[in-house]
Amino acid sequence: MIKKGIRRQIVLHYFLVVFMALLLVEIIFLVAMRTYYYDSVYSHIDSHIKVANEYYQKYRLSDDNTAQLTEIMSYFELTGTELQLLTPSGQVLISSNNFDTDTVIKTSDVTQALAGETSRWVGKQQGTGQMIMAVSSALQNSGENQFVLRYTTSLDKINEKLLNLTLVSILIGTSVLATVLAFSIGLANSIVKPLNNIRAVSAQMAKGRFDVRIKGNYKYELGELAATLNFMAQEIIRSNQVKDDFISSISHELRTPLTSIKGWSETLISGGYDPEETKVGMQIITNETERLIGLVEEILDFSKLQQNEMKLVMGIVSLRELLQEIMLNLWAKAEKKGVSIKLESEEKPIIYGDANRLKQIFLNLVDNAIKFSHENGVIVLSIEMEEKFVTVVVQDFGIGISEEHIQRVKDRFFQVNHVNGGTGLGLAISQQLVELHHGSMDMESELGKGTTVKVRLPLPEGKIPIAGGFSEGEEEPMALPQGPSDNDS
Repeated sequence: MIKKGIRRQIVLHYFLVVFMALLLVEIIFLVAMRTYYYDSVYSHIDSHIKVANEYYQKYRLSDDNTAQLTEIMSYFELTGTELQLLTPSGQVLISSNNFDTDTVIKTSDVTQALAGETSRWVGKQQGTGQMIMAVSSALQNSGENQFVLRYTTSLDKINEKLLNLTLVSILIGTSVLATVLAFSIGLANSIVKPLNNIRAVSAQMAKGRFDVRIKGNYKYELGELAATLNFMAQEIIRSNQVKDDFISSISHELRTPLTSIKGWSETLISGGYDPEETKVGMQIITNETERLIGLVEEILDFSKLQQNEMKLVMGIVSLRELLQEIMLNLWAKAEKKGVSIKLESEEKPIIYGDANRLKQIFLNLVDNAIKFSHENGVIVLSIEMEEKFVTVVVQDFGIGISEEHIQRVKDRFFQVNHVNGGTGLGLAISQQLVELHHGSMDMESELGKGTTVKVRLPLPEGKIPIAGGFSEGEEEPMALPQGPSDNDS
């Protein structure tokens, strides 16, 4: 007995389908053979009746001329059948087998014969219980039924042949079913064995053993499933490695400012320093604290994005003004490295978005461009207008990114160079923030020649609300309303 499972279902379904098909075919075959044999017997008797009827019309027998009836009956006889001559009332006048002639026959073939049809009846003969076929036809005289000519023949031999055909067909059907059963078991095994292998390996993966792999050259969906699970395990290993690297990196990133804060705090507590040294120490503590806050905020932003809890505060944003503000914010850092930032575009597009999050995106991109630019390098910002989109391009001519790393730089926790510090979340957060604005971010880079980042954002359709009324999407917006100043009463 096959135990419950996919193997049993496959075998059972195949077996049932083939069994029902064979059963239907055999029933149709046996019915057709029975019809063929019975119709052959009927056709043979019917053709003889037609000849007998033509012969009868020449003599027109009378009921009381028994000698003549017996003589004529000898011409009507058919080998292998019993001939009966009946009155219209169904009484047997004479029989070729000399059986009791007092019998009255009321079967359907006699009734229909009196209605002018040559008819047959199949059933058990009275007295003997033998299966017979009776074929009857009326003999008319001057348009009236004078006699009924009735031939009966045994169906035992035919039924015996049909029984033999039935047994042969059952034997063939059984052989076919046995073959199908063996084939379906083999087919089920070819599916279930790979599934069992995949299940066993998956169970090991579920226990944390991601070094195991599904082996075997499986085809079609099973091959795709095996490849997907192997890829999943590989990605989990890579993700765990990246996560471990991130933990190591963030631990270092957190430890460094904390060490500085602790050291200067203890130093200042001990006292005995002049105001200038105290000011330097407090400035270091402030800078390292801001650095810690930045790291923590970056991690919190990433957590919100992963849990779909990031909410955008939408409003009117002038991209040109936003980029100019970012240039001012990063001017000191760029100046320290001798890097110049240029905005090479006179376009003044406005979009509908979260100004703070958009600023976070471009701050991260320009900051990365400064970080990986050569000393005294150049960073070019530009704006490209389309019919329904605007693209902001951040281009540097620094160290660039290798082809191996360019596909992974937007992955979470990934860092091309750990020496530069950071969490490896900046580009991953920027990518997701751009997608929240229904835009896209693409990167192109060549090692040693620089990197180009393109942020494509949708332009508002039609008029958009601004302070004091409405403005077309392509025009520079009016000044946004300012909050109350300290001098307002």
